[in-house]
Amino acid sequence: MIQIHIDKLLGEHGRSFYWLSKETGISHTTLWRLKKGKALGINFETLEKLCGALACQPGDLLTMTTNKRPAKHRARKSGRKLG
Repeated sequence: MIQIHIDKLLGEHGRSFYWLSKETGISHTTLWRLKKGKALGINFETLEKLCGALACQPGDLLTMTTNKRPAKHRARKSGRKLG
C-alpha cells in the first residue's frame, strides 16, 4: 500500500489543508481522498503541484508499506427482517 503524508508535511510547514487546496488549485475533495487513502491513483501534475507547494520531493510525500488496504465492509441494503 502506498501512503501519502500530506498531514505530516503540512504540519512541518505550519500550513492548513485549506491553504494547500488554494495554493495548488487541487480540490478539497481530491486532497481528502489522497489523505484518507481513498484515491485510486495520482497523476504527475497533481504530484508536482503538491511537491511544489510543500517544498518536497515525491519520496517525502509518498511511501510504500507492506500493509494491505483494510477490507471494505458493505452495509446490508435490504429492508427485510431476519427471523
